[in-house]
Amino acid sequence: MLPTGTITAIADELAEAEKNRSMVPLLSARHAGMTVEDSYAVQNEWRRRSIESGRRPVGRKIGLTSKVMQVATGISEPDYGMIFADQVYENGSVIEHARFSNVRVEVELAFVLAEPLEGPNVTIFDVLRATEYVVPALEILSSRIEMEGRTIVDTISDNAALGGMVYGGNPVKVGEVDLRWVSALLYRNEVIEESGVAAAVLNHPAAGVGWLANKLAQHGDRLEAGEIVLAGSFTRPMWVHPGDTVFADYRELGTITCRFV
Repeated sequence: MLPTGTITAIADELAEAEKNRSMVPLLSARHAGMTVEDSYAVQNEWRRRSIESGRRPVGRKIGLTSKVMQVATGISEPDYGMIFADQVYENGSVIEHARFSNVRVEVELAFVLAEPLEGPNVTIFDVLRATEYVVPALEILSSRIEMEGRTIVDTISDNAALGGMVYGGNPVKVGEVDLRWVSALLYRNEVIEESGVAAAVLNHPAAGVGWLANKLAQHGDRLEAGEIVLAGSFTRPMWVHPGDTVFADYRELGTITCRFV
């Protein structure tokens, strides 16, 4: 494990990068032997400071659960990060592009929990029983660490590159639709850029939520009732720029749109 002082110094760097919309050099290149647990220690320090400053946690995001995302990043291990209330946008929102760095958008499903989920040994069936409803969502990625050559320790320390999320469409109960076959078309400025099927996330998007509950148990944590869980992208990340309009069509689950200014 890295010394506590080093963990604090990295958290300071990332806080400054978020404030200034800048990037810090790769942590993996500067801290030889930095582990996944070190990275979650950095993330937990970031979370502690955020809550202390008055931000309200509302859920979690899971990253790198699909092959398309693993190929896009060169990282083969899932990760997770925190979602705060000020990062959640309604359908049709106009979003300040400059709030983020290296802005990209992904297509996902969000699980809203009616019951807590606590690992270990949480299964897909436990997740489905605990879920109040599932709703379409877009994840906004924001990278505060250099992107070229990133490893898993860089992404975790960076709160799994979460910038924000947009929810919309039609909330559904888990038995009302085959979640594996939920599909989406992702457009930028009326041109289709990406498409995908939710089964790309670990063969079932609920499997990602189960993975998260079991991973959190290793850190003495659990998912709580009412939390939103972004289950992981089933498309590659799409770059967006100021002036871009994003539109995602989930067919029977409805649509999501937002505009970056």
